[in-house]
Amino acid sequence: MGDVAMSVPVIRALVSQYPDLRITVVTRGFFSPFFRGIKNVAIFEVDLKTKYKGVFGLYKLYKELNVLRFDAVADIHNVLRTKILKLFFTGKRVVQIDKGREEKKALVSGKKFEQLKTTHERYADVFKKLGFPVDLSNPIFPEKIRLDSQLQTFISNSSLPVIGIAPFAAFKGKMYPLKQMKLVINQLSKEHNIVLFGGGSKEILQLNQIEFQIPNTKSIAGKLTLDEELDIISNLDVMLAMDSGNAHMAAMLGVKVITIWGVTHPFAGFNPFNQPKDYALLADTNKYPEVPTSVYGNKHPEGYEISAGSVSVEIVTQKVKSLISKR
Repeated sequence: MGDVAMSVPVIRALVSQYPDLRITVVTRGFFSPFFRGIKNVAIFEVDLKTKYKGVFGLYKLYKELNVLRFDAVADIHNVLRTKILKLFFTGKRVVQIDKGREEKKALVSGKKFEQLKTTHERYADVFKKLGFPVDLSNPIFPEKIRLDSQLQTFISNSSLPVIGIAPFAAFKGKMYPLKQMKLVINQLSKEHNIVLFGGGSKEILQLNQIEFQIPNTKSIAGKLTLDEELDIISNLDVMLAMDSGNAHMAAMLGVKVITIWGVTHPFAGFNPFNQPKDYALLADTNKYPEVPTSVYGNKHPEGYEISAGSVSVEIVTQKVKSLISKR
């Protein structure tokens, strides 16, 4: 989800700067709402678990894509499936993203601690190699969506600023301890609306409990479509999230995003789009000197799973409040 969301501002800039281009995004149908409102962009929905499963399924996908008579292929994913698809695209110009795997290995091994090229820049490099340099310095974002009466019910007090909080991530090593996050929510809810984001039965249950316990707090987890979630996100004053998909969804809509980092690090290139460096709150490397321990947060030494907790509740709440004051 995060990878797809990160592609959105780059593709929006691409079609804005080259209005004669026609783009077909090949992705899971669930992600289609990410690209809503972007001119000259069509979605080709793929289900890789059924219709396009395996090598024969990918060949079927190639045959159906080939009917579109496209001129070039921008592979901004560069995984096994797209490598196989590339073999079918004979006679077509195909450019694949350079993910910088060796640079990232050097980063997490501690050999080289420096900012790597961002994923957004790597996406832009693909289009540049196809002959379409993309300028990301003056991004365009969609207008805030006016909420209908149903979605307005998730904003407890319309006179207060709205903060989105997404406390979960794919791996525990990327998460702020939930006990501390509850303290953050409790403090912020006194003067702000809190909207909680998450998914999965366990997360939904936990977020519903927080909603019940803390005033001015609403959970949308499991209650809305992705389209509706994006409508809510577009109305946030700030999103507080982990190194996760929710951070990138908010950033692609032009929302201010504060991220809390545990065993991963922005140097790997996954900081949300167009967000200042000081919006990233990092684990204390004096206590956790091996950070970053992995690119995706799935590997870390024992005890590092709580490293994000080294960012104090006070630092988190003050950072959020400081951005609200700049409304």
